[in-house]
Amino acid sequence: MSTPTPETALARRWRWQLNMGTTEAPDWQTVMGVTDFKPPFPDPNIEDSSDYESEGWNGNTKTAQSWELTCTLNRKVNDQVKTYHPTHEKLRVAAFEWGSGSKVHSRWFDREGYPEAYEGTGIVKIEEAGGEHTALGQLEVTITGDGKITTITNPVA
Repeated sequence: MSTPTPETALARRWRWQLNMGTTEAPDWQTVMGVTDFKPPFPDPNIEDSSDYESEGWNGNTKTAQSWELTCTLNRKVNDQVKTYHPTHEKLRVAAFEWGSGSKVHSRWFDREGYPEAYEGTGIVKIEEAGGEHTALGQLEVTITGDGKITTITNPVA
């Protein structure tokens, strides 16, 4: 095992992609315009499992986990034909749907090829960031996990 170097990783190392295809034939496309990305890590639900035999020490048991991906996007548009970037449009449409239509299949990974790489499916929530007359059009996106995060092999490794 090599010794780590003194270099610090950058926040912008993450790439987020949506599966624009199907589970059987995935079509991974990069979500463009990301300005702030908070990759999810499991958030455990911990229940007190203390008992008399623990000699006064509390016991805890993880009973479930959840996750949530949050990000801010600069809204990408084609002003000639009045369309949004396809990944932005997929997020917008999913935010208004119910059932499976409200979910997106995502993967996020270190764009430099380091081992961090994950995927999961979640429910989409978006809202306009708003702002002053000089502000860029931005979306605040939240993907609330439906099921587990899976570690995957980094696709650019």
